[in-house]
Amino acid sequence: MLRIPFLLIALIFNAPAWAANITSTYSNLNIETDCKFYGEAVNGGTARCTGYKDYSVHFTEGDLRQMVQFGFVEKPFEQWQSFGEFNRINNVIEWRLDGGTPYATILRWFIENADPDTGSPSKAYEGQILVISTVGSDDYPESCIVGYVDARANKGANELAREIADTLAPTFKCGIDKPKYHGKKSKYAGSVN
Repeated sequence: MLRIPFLLIALIFNAPAWAANITSTYSNLNIETDCKFYGEAVNGGTARCTGYKDYSVHFTEGDLRQMVQFGFVEKPFEQWQSFGEFNRINNVIEWRLDGGTPYATILRWFIENADPDTGSPSKAYEGQILVISTVGSDDYPESCIVGYVDARANKGANELAREIADTLAPTFKCGIDKPKYHGKKSKYAGSVN
């Protein structure tokens, strides 16, 4: 008799009806070449960058902390969403698409945790967090963080991040719904603000 794992059965029967149209595409983000800066901040600035097709990436940095938003955003950076620790974003963005239209992104952030012996950032203490965000559209011109997955603490972190993107991002309401960590969280994950 063929045995199908319970988790697989649960995923099949709980998958959204539109899941058959879900795909991923990737874009690279080079802050120096892909962004046009239009504002300044302490130790940084604010820019609009090339994203996926006509969906922009909005980038800002201040005091060695970064923030990004995606798509059509009416008032970029109205609410600050980043980590308390010094941080930086990766240069590869995964866009989750429904029939070719983006509704979520997954972006790896690096958390610059200090080595307790030296007080300086150390690779051994670096956090790696997959941040899932909504993509602003003409109908809903806001973008915000939906959730976090600690890539150091979770095997299959990318798959978990995609699951969060696919199940939560399509109905997530910025400013009302609160982002949270999913899966395990290590001491390297940083604090969110």
